[in-house]
Amino acid sequence: MVAIIGGIIVIVCVLGGYAMEHGNFSVLMQPAELVVIGGAALGGFIIQAPMKVIKLVMTDLKKIMSGKTYTKSDYVEILMLMSEIFFKIRKEGLISIEEDVEKPSGSRIFTKYPKIKANHHVMDFITDTLRTIMSTTMSHHDLDALLDAEMDTHHEEAGTGARVLGNVADALPGLGIVAAVLGVIITMGKIDEPPSVLGHHVGAALVGTFLGVLLCYGYMGPISKNLEALAAEDHQFFGVLKVIMVAFVRGDAPQVAIEFGRRVIPGSQRPSFQEVEAAMSKIKK
Repeated sequence: MVAIIGGIIVIVCVLGGYAMEHGNFSVLMQPAELVVIGGAALGGFIIQAPMKVIKLVMTDLKKIMSGKTYTKSDYVEILMLMSEIFFKIRKEGLISIEEDVEKPSGSRIFTKYPKIKANHHVMDFITDTLRTIMSTTMSHHDLDALLDAEMDTHHEEAGTGARVLGNVADALPGLGIVAAVLGVIITMGKIDEPPSVLGHHVGAALVGTFLGVLLCYGYMGPISKNLEALAAEDHQFFGVLKVIMVAFVRGDAPQVAIEFGRRVIPGSQRPSFQEVEAAMSKIKK
C-alpha cells in the first residue's frame, strides 16, 4: 500500500507542476509513444529473463503491493520458536524433535507460530538445519560455514528480481529517446506544414523522452530498490536464525543462544531483554 501511495504522489506532483504552468495535457496524450517505450521495455525484459525469473519477479511485485516486511513480532516469534525447540532438546534429547522436523505441518511447536510456519523458506532453513544437527556430528564452525553458503545462495536468488528490473529501468531513458527519434522522423516528413503543426509534432516526439525518464526514475528504479531492501531484510532474518543455531550447536544454553540472536536483530525491530525474558518464562511454564 505504501508503494502505491508513492506512485500516486509521483504522477500527481509531475502532472500538477505541469498544470501549474498551464501545460496542454492533450500534447501528453501520446499512446503511440507509450506503446513504443512500454512494448520495447517488456520485450527486453522477456529476452533477458528466463521463465522462472519472470515468475520470481511477479511474486516479488506482489510483495511490494502487500507492503509486508519483518516486524518486531516476527523476530519475537522466531526467538520463541527456537527457544522452545532448544528447551525440548535439552530436556528430552535430539530424537524428541524428529517428528516435529519431519512433519512440521502437524507439529505442536510449529503450529503455535503461524507466521513462521507460513514462510516456507524459513521453515526449510530451520528443518534442514535441525536434520543436519540430528544426523551428523558437524562442528559449529562447519555449521556456520554451511549456513553462510545457504544464505548467500538464497540472497542471490532473492535479489534476481531487483537486478532484472534495475536493467529495465536503465533501458527506459534510452527507449524514450528511440520513441522521440521516431517522432522527429515523422515530423521531418511534415516539414512543409505550418509552424503550429510542426510544433505539435515536435512536442509529441519529446513526450517519448519525458515518459522514458519518468518511468525510469519515478517508478521502475524505485521498484528495483524496494526489492533490494526486501532481499536485505530476508538476509537479516536468516542471519538471526544462523547465529542462534550455531550458538546452540557450540554448546551454549538455550537462553544464551537466544540472546546471541536477539543482539543481531536490527535495532528498529529488536525486542528488549526484558521482553524476551518474559516470553521465555511463559514457554518454561
